[in-house]
Amino acid sequence: MYSLQSTLSTVSCFWLLICSGQAASSSAKDKKRLGSRKKVVPKGKTLPTGALAKQDQLRTKTFAKLEQSKRLNRREKKERREGVDEVSNTEEAVLLRNYRLRNKKRKGLIRKKEVSLSQILFPGVSPEEYVAGEQVWIYADLVESKKTQVPYEFYDLPGCQLNVESGLKKKRRERKNLGSRLQGHDMKPAPFDLFTKQDKTCTPMCLRELEGKKLRWMRRLIERQYRVSFQLDSLPVLMRSQELNYAVRGYPVGFRAPLPPPPGDAPSARLKGMMNIFLYNHLKFAITYHTDPSQFEGIRITGFDVHPVSIAHEIPATGEVTAATKLSTCSGMEVENDPELYLSLTPENGKSVKVVYSYDVQWIESNDLLWADRWDVYLVGAPDDDIHYYSIVNSLMIVLFMTGAIATIMIRTLRKDIAGYNELQTLEEAQEETGWKLVHGDVFRPPQFSPMLLSVMVGTGAQIGLAFALAMVLAILKVTNSMKKGQILTSMILLYVLCGSIAGYVSARVYKFCDAKNWKLNSIATATALPALFVSMFALLNIFLSFAGAATAVSFLTIVVLFLLWVTISAPLVFVGAFVGLKAGTIEVPTKTKQIARIVPEAPWHMNSIVTMFMGGILPFGSVCIELAFIMSALWLHQIYYVMGFLLAVLGILAATCAQVSIVLGYLQLCAEDHRWWWKSFMNCAMAGFYLFLYSLWFLSSRLDLVGFLPVVVYLTYMSMISVCFGLFCGSVGFLSSFWFTRTIYGAVKVD
Repeated sequence: MYSLQSTLSTVSCFWLLICSGQAASSSAKDKKRLGSRKKVVPKGKTLPTGALAKQDQLRTKTFAKLEQSKRLNRREKKERREGVDEVSNTEEAVLLRNYRLRNKKRKGLIRKKEVSLSQILFPGVSPEEYVAGEQVWIYADLVESKKTQVPYEFYDLPGCQLNVESGLKKKRRERKNLGSRLQGHDMKPAPFDLFTKQDKTCTPMCLRELEGKKLRWMRRLIERQYRVSFQLDSLPVLMRSQELNYAVRGYPVGFRAPLPPPPGDAPSARLKGMMNIFLYNHLKFAITYHTDPSQFEGIRITGFDVHPVSIAHEIPATGEVTAATKLSTCSGMEVENDPELYLSLTPENGKSVKVVYSYDVQWIESNDLLWADRWDVYLVGAPDDDIHYYSIVNSLMIVLFMTGAIATIMIRTLRKDIAGYNELQTLEEAQEETGWKLVHGDVFRPPQFSPMLLSVMVGTGAQIGLAFALAMVLAILKVTNSMKKGQILTSMILLYVLCGSIAGYVSARVYKFCDAKNWKLNSIATATALPALFVSMFALLNIFLSFAGAATAVSFLTIVVLFLLWVTISAPLVFVGAFVGLKAGTIEVPTKTKQIARIVPEAPWHMNSIVTMFMGGILPFGSVCIELAFIMSALWLHQIYYVMGFLLAVLGILAATCAQVSIVLGYLQLCAEDHRWWWKSFMNCAMAGFYLFLYSLWFLSSRLDLVGFLPVVVYLTYMSMISVCFGLFCGSVGFLSSFWFTRTIYGAVKVD
């Protein structure tokens, strides 16, 4: 990806420079609740000097480099290729994680200071402290898979249902914001009874009989690798292996394994390809906690692990199972995976499968891992951390190079052109005008094709860009938190609604300059065009999701809330902005438009509209494509993304690139005596949205392994929405930049 961006950027820069040279010669970028007393946010362990000088503590990094074919330094070349534990809660593993995440634990632009990941991910949040015997709650989140984008709720599974909620449990349910409702997150207490520092041996919960459609659905979930997500004290549940050195969020619903061969027979070719499906029906919870009587009372939870087990429990003769039921297969803490006791979802009688669900809980004290460092294990395997930082610098260097090159060429060329034109005008030696000054009488002629559509798209793009920028600013200022489910999406929706006056104002100003009269229709179109398009796409998709029973299917109440936001806030603000824009004076231009339009000569090949559109969109997309890979991974591969400051910098880089590309292409077009720059200035940069959609298709084919028709429809629908917003923003920046540039250069020459 890095080389792709560099190649695209280099080719585009050289193309712009060559074209500029031709033109010159021819014309001469949830708050955790606080206790009754004020708490101090703890700091994590700092890395001791020389703590990682030992050979054993660098083997994992060396192994990862070798697996990725990266170059090793001298010390790493001498190390043995043996795995090192980085995921457990031992002191050595904590030190290794500190080493791996040392760059992430620094905050500040100029003067870096050491902080913990808890301070970065959840700034200002104090730790929750529990006393012995206090009941704690596990919350059930989505059941989702990377192979599909159709998540389900935990209680959609044929497991043990939650009892009637008491008033205390209802208070314990987390409040949902608008974004979490749209994403399907509904945190509900899971059917497990946990009490602080009280181990619980194998406890049966309920008996369920799977048959027919429900049994086939469970088998399909396992085949498509669905995982269940729990949370305890805001920590996602982890499956980790010290031997294999991995940690992954959530646990699978079940697993597939080859069918065993018949007794005494060699496995046939037919049996080799057949797989049996097994269900995880027993959960072994391990909760790690930290105590320090000198600093606080009670305990602080620092780890939440689960080890799923598939076991065919004994079925009682009564046919009923409760927590008090005694089962021979459920006793003590000895329930483990045994191939002889796996619970198969292939019914023996061909009708149904009886499943007994159970769990056990173990509390483990570990003072090696502090509360402030408990999030380290969730980010230790984050891919391409160094490239993430280097991509921003690379994009910034490209923009600075473009700025310098364009400034040198354009200022030099324009200064020479303007000086020449003014001198000829003064000496009255100009018999005929040449170059871009020749079209001064037509350059501000309104577009012939739909000025209303152009003004609506420019206004909507300005609204999208401002809303996104403000959302990133709020995230940087810690008003919103990307780790809180749905907060960023909620802020974007609300800010888009509140920025409606910007869309109305920009659209009205552009439309009024085009001397159009149907301003009422223009205001209505600005307020309804993009929302109507997205609502239509979303409503159609929501029908399919509802039929599939997905958790992301939006309820009628949520649709009503979105409609009220649009009717009562967004549309009125658009009308207010349009009113102010129409009352303002018409934008003044330095030249008068002639009554008869000038005939546009045949353009050279490099100024063909199709060529400029495809070449103009490459550079804006290339400047953000590396960061886009991280965003796409966060959206569709469930990775953690929290660096909103970098995202705001990428937005600035994108805007700067769009402006520069639009100005250069606009200048080249005017030098070719083509005054029809209005739509071209918009489309040249808006083409970046098309490249984004092509990139999403590549991401779908290479990074995602979606199964089924509906997941692909969900992915393409949302990516088309994102591509439209991306293209509108780039096109709006390109149009406004060209408009400013055109007014500036024609205001600097003397025109009769």
